[in-house]
Amino acid sequence: MTAEIASERTDTAPLNEVLTDTPPPTEPPSEPPTGQSSDPAPKSRWGLLKDGDFRRLWLGETTSTFGNAMSGIAVPVIALTVLGASSASVGLINAASWLPWLLVGLPAGAWIDRLPRRRTLLACDIAFFVLVASVPLAAWLGVLTLTQLIVVCLLGGVVSVFFAPAYGAYLPSLLKKEDLPEGNAKLQGSSQAAVVAGSSAGGGLIQVFGPIIGMVLDAATFVVSFVCLLGIKKREPRETTKPEPRTTTLRQEIAQGFKFVVRDPYLRVLTGGAAVDNLLLAAGHALLVVFLVRTLDLHPTVVGILMAFDCLGGVLGATVANKLSKKIGTARALLTWSLVTTPFGLLIPLATEGPGVALFALGLLIPSIGIVANNVIGGSFRQAYCPPDMLGRVATSGSFVSFSLIPLGALGGGFLGQAIGVREALFIVLLLGCVGKLILLIGPLKSTRDLPTEHPDYPATPEADATSDSVADSDSAATAELEAKSDTITKTDGADR
Repeated sequence: MTAEIASERTDTAPLNEVLTDTPPPTEPPSEPPTGQSSDPAPKSRWGLLKDGDFRRLWLGETTSTFGNAMSGIAVPVIALTVLGASSASVGLINAASWLPWLLVGLPAGAWIDRLPRRRTLLACDIAFFVLVASVPLAAWLGVLTLTQLIVVCLLGGVVSVFFAPAYGAYLPSLLKKEDLPEGNAKLQGSSQAAVVAGSSAGGGLIQVFGPIIGMVLDAATFVVSFVCLLGIKKREPRETTKPEPRTTTLRQEIAQGFKFVVRDPYLRVLTGGAAVDNLLLAAGHALLVVFLVRTLDLHPTVVGILMAFDCLGGVLGATVANKLSKKIGTARALLTWSLVTTPFGLLIPLATEGPGVALFALGLLIPSIGIVANNVIGGSFRQAYCPPDMLGRVATSGSFVSFSLIPLGALGGGFLGQAIGVREALFIVLLLGCVGKLILLIGPLKSTRDLPTEHPDYPATPEADATSDSVADSDSAATAELEAKSDTITKTDGADR
């Protein structure tokens, strides 16, 4: 199927259409009963946070992201100050977190599509809690080693490979298609804010109480996440019905997910663009702190403040992403955010000491707005566009391609900076990042106003939607007593945990 045919289908709803409050009626509206207004009920300013199930999901994820930000500071500090590790060992710890995406990323996606997503998330929270809590426990017993830290990060990376795609695949079963953009925006925005707050709080707590406290608090946030997930009342259809016998092997299902991404004109371009972005962003980020500390000779406190503009841009990007989509269309908004904001990154290598550091802040802030805005738009597109039973494989196939280049980018950026100078290397990497965005002009995006919300080969039928809704509603009523009892039980993108 060609891109042109896909973009011209009349039965494929564009993503922007489902964002409008009142679509045009197909027949004259009937007169409202006497005493009732014909105007639609105004939306709450809290939006989806009025929905109890989404609020629990949002609270749990935001809390655990806050904890992860604290442990992100605590782990290298523990390695350096408590265990006396070298810089190379800290690099090995970081690499251990990403390695599982290459080793188990593809089969994890197939398993996620076989299993109920909510139960997968609950199991991941338990695993996260056990792994993180093992670090302070070993430290208090005096048996903590560098090997344990590496193993914890490696196994934590494995759990993340299951958690991140399952989380993205679970959201469409919790929200209607028209609510996915708002849901993703709220999750992305709170996640970015939690990183800023968690990093700041983590630094202060570590200074006062030591690095182990960061791991204790991170473990506690996974308990909060578990409780929130357990409290969600709505169920996936796969949690209420007996699964049909499998007719395909795990290897065949992995291949199906990978081929789906490679052959689809939209997903192929978005995945290729993400891979190039990750390659060059990893190269750039490997040089940023070195540039601030050694080239500009800034105090570590100032470095921390400047690096926080990355997450601040993410919060702004999540806030404005859908506003532009409603005005010009989701495909055009995605291209606009990419092509307009990325060149501002070239301000970074122009930064100097004194007032000149403002160029660094702008160069980090504005591209970050575009990156997170595109994450919101692209994430909502995938969740609405892909068949529900393939969301896990589609997510992990894309991550396998894009994340595999992160280690190469980090190594390449470091070597380039050492060879020609940090400022010069930053300029080259950021310039290549601007050129890499042109990949998005390949395929249907450049001639499409709105991204579709339905794959032309996997159309959703009203009958199927109605069946799923009735199953979920009946299950909520049938399990109300069980959920009330389970509330007494003690119960943990992006990038990720």
